[in-house]
Amino acid sequence: MDIEELQTFVEVADAGGVSSAALRLGVSKSIVSRRLFRLEAELGVQLLARSTRGAALTEAGATFRDYAARVCTEIDMAREAILPAGDLRGRLRVAVPFSLGPTHFAPMLAEMARRHPGLHIQTCYSDRFVDLIAEGYDCAIRVGYLQDSNLIARRIGPVHGKLVASPDYVKAHGSPETPEELAGHQALMQGTEAWQLMDGDKVITVRPQGRFKADNGTALVAAAAAGLGIAYLPDWLTHEHVASGALVPVMTRHPPPPAGAYVVRPPGQHPARKIRVLTELLIEYCDRSEHPAGL
Repeated sequence: MDIEELQTFVEVADAGGVSSAALRLGVSKSIVSRRLFRLEAELGVQLLARSTRGAALTEAGATFRDYAARVCTEIDMAREAILPAGDLRGRLRVAVPFSLGPTHFAPMLAEMARRHPGLHIQTCYSDRFVDLIAEGYDCAIRVGYLQDSNLIARRIGPVHGKLVASPDYVKAHGSPETPEELAGHQALMQGTEAWQLMDGDKVITVRPQGRFKADNGTALVAAAAAGLGIAYLPDWLTHEHVASGALVPVMTRHPPPPAGAYVVRPPGQHPARKIRVLTELLIEYCDRSEHPAGL
């Protein structure tokens, strides 16, 4: 039984369709379909019920999927064990935030690809929340405060941030001094997120409101500089604007609590060596970063 056929079946089962699995695997849909056909012919059972909306597991397919996934994991571990020390092969799919990924993390991913010619790296740069398991990513770099989940996280470095607004906004609307006063101001947000602020040694949560929303930090910086409201942003995005005077810090007596950057991966007892190597490379980068805004 071909290991590629098993891996392809697991991807189709998890992705819910041939097209999504082909995108994950980086191959054509016809190749995925041929592998599935050969596997079902070998087993003599139908594993997937195909329709125009995707592919659903049959009863036999649901049973076989867990066994196939375990076999694929064991094969990956065996391959790692016999590779020359430090050598990496296979595919690594990483989700990275768009706001800082191209400037901060892209050079590290390129360096990893340079060091390991047998490794195929696929990176998604997006500020949206990527579902690692459903979308088939090996890991993600996440910045800020991690939500409770079953994902496994390792901190790679600190992240500093503050609340900022333009001088024109402060002149027209004033500068809030307490968390309660934020309710009377326009907040620039990605969605309906809550903001965490320090009140002495205590972390408090506020839920501001605003009419301008964007799923990208750079867009929120532009909105803040245009005088549309108050933004809660990491220093790497606002440092130059604060230095030039285009933005000014507000709520300085109630700063955000310390945050971090993390590599997160789906749960599992054995983290792939390629994820461990990437994590160590990112920790090394964060440790030697001398940028005044941190990451």
